[in-house]
Amino acid sequence: MFKSPMITINFIAADAHSTAVRAKIGQSLMEAAVAGGITGIAADCGGTLTCATCHVMVHEPFASQLPPADGEERAMLAFTAVPATPASRLSCQIRLSPALDGLTVELPASQY
Repeated sequence: MFKSPMITINFIAADAHSTAVRAKIGQSLMEAAVAGGITGIAADCGGTLTCATCHVMVHEPFASQLPPADGEERAMLAFTAVPATPASRLSCQIRLSPALDGLTVELPASQY
């Protein structure tokens, strides 16, 4: 039986606690966070780009490797509970690929 390739994603909570999650290639970063039990990702809309409760700040070198946020994502980032930064993204809009192995993201202090 073929197993999907996996990559490692590092989530840094607002209290600086780091959690590594193994994630499937092709799923969204939000889906990986939810499957990995990351409590700092609320994901209220389930990834439909309507809630901004999956806000993360992407560390380099990965931030510059991602495609830029489209207009809808940029608009939703205006509604995050913690003000967005230049490194802010909605994790539902980041599709995991082999190039993102080792991705590190920070979680805001609150999603609400």
